[in-house]
Amino acid sequence: MDLHVATYNIHKGLSAFNRRMMLRELRDRLRDVQPDIVFLQEVQGLHERHGSRFHDWVEEPHYEFLADSVWPEFAYGRNAVYDHGHHGNAILSRYPIVSWENLDVSSHPFESRGLLHCQIQLPDRSHTIHCLNVHLALNERGRKRQLGAIVERVVEIVPEHAPLIVAGDFNDWRNRAGRRLAGDLGLHEAFRDDRGRPARSFPAALPMLRLDRIYVRGFSIHHAKVHHGHPWAKISDHAMLSARLAFD
Repeated sequence: MDLHVATYNIHKGLSAFNRRMMLRELRDRLRDVQPDIVFLQEVQGLHERHGSRFHDWVEEPHYEFLADSVWPEFAYGRNAVYDHGHHGNAILSRYPIVSWENLDVSSHPFESRGLLHCQIQLPDRSHTIHCLNVHLALNERGRKRQLGAIVERVVEIVPEHAPLIVAGDFNDWRNRAGRRLAGDLGLHEAFRDDRGRPARSFPAALPMLRLDRIYVRGFSIHHAKVHHGHPWAKISDHAMLSARLAFD
């Protein structure tokens, strides 16, 4: 069977300049693309003030609203916690999530980051797929430490023969993450395999920087796509990436 995956920094459900609530449009676009597994970053779990600012604010956790009846399984890692709410990473899945854990990989107290690790069971597969959803630091020292945490996690927890996907917002315009993950873990970047180099994903209107990635092990890449321009550019400041994978 093929597997369709996507990663998207959804900017807390707001448009690029925080002027509009975009969660309903985002849900419609995700349903159009129809990925099997969705890696989401900057997902609002709770925000007690936005309800008074935006008339169409969704009060329920945004990962639940987006999952709705299409992705019956989901996991949320609460990373940034503040007086009026919290946000973090989420994974939505068409298939059972048999276990999940969120690890605090923050490099300093002012930039909360997490590593959300899910094991997903696909039909007729003896081994679960290991899915790691990441949103790395803005500074290079923090990213280096967080990449070390990813490598350590995979080496300790993920069997060498198990299919593995590491996706998210890497904030890595120098592509140092790719070299580290390839050298230490044998991961391949989906767009490098399909197009020769990682995808440009930021800003969504006219992508210039290669911030978002999908890394895989145990899969070959059938097709990879950047979802940018209209209507994506009004939904978030990042473009969404998707890839169709085949098991090796």
